[in-house]
Amino acid sequence: MLMGRFAAIVVLLGVALYVSVVMTQPSRASGPDGAAGPTKAVIVELFTSEGCSSCPSADALLGHLRQDLAARNIEVIPLGFHVDYWDFQGWKDRFSSSNFTQRQQQYARQMRLEGPYTPQMVVDGTIEFVGSNASQAEQAISKSAGGPALADVTLSAKSADQLNIEVKGSSPANGARVMLAITEDNLSTQVRGGENGGHELHHAAVVRELRQLGTTKDGAFSRDVPLKPKKEWKPGDLHAVVFVQDGDAGKVLGAASVPWPNQQR
Repeated sequence: MLMGRFAAIVVLLGVALYVSVVMTQPSRASGPDGAAGPTKAVIVELFTSEGCSSCPSADALLGHLRQDLAARNIEVIPLGFHVDYWDFQGWKDRFSSSNFTQRQQQYARQMRLEGPYTPQMVVDGTIEFVGSNASQAEQAISKSAGGPALADVTLSAKSADQLNIEVKGSSPANGARVMLAITEDNLSTQVRGGENGGHELHHAAVVRELRQLGTTKDGAFSRDVPLKPKKEWKPGDLHAVVFVQDGDAGKVLGAASVPWPNQQR
């Protein structure tokens, strides 16, 4: 137990060091004159659980990425997926879902891993690593941000409860999956059992809902989507995220995120 706490402290110190380093580094997407150039949005998925003692440091890292890398002109769109296979080891994660476990298992098969694990981070569907590894996260995100977006995703609120989605691809691809995720920030749980028993855990970008809206045709997709928040969700902390992905667990071709529509008015 003491070794586990010591390891957690070491990882948290690593996250703090990462924050200080990232904030002082120049953007890798800069032009010849040193000015920051445009970069594509990067989807960063974290597979985590409140029942996993090594996950809180990864949760903290996910919470830092969006704001910290924005200073380098890199748009990070974080998605926190709470898996359910820890729910039978002393604590049931209230944010967990078997659908999120299935998504992680699809990545494991696609990437030829031995199996799913926590914490695991996946960047744009192509690079995976231990989710608390701050330096690897920074490298993977910077690399992905410097590449081209193969699908341009535009989101706009048609009303307080309706979102317009427009996707235009750079190639006439068919069958790419258009996914909608609803995320919520500023969540916390007082854990009363399992490996994190007695601790208060804090979460950002928790995926509350994930669903497929359809697929692209000739690289394009257009739809008005109704948005219906559940009673326990806090509208001021919600984001609507749309990303286009090649298959169940392939490369993310493009993405966009907006605050919950009725918060924009």
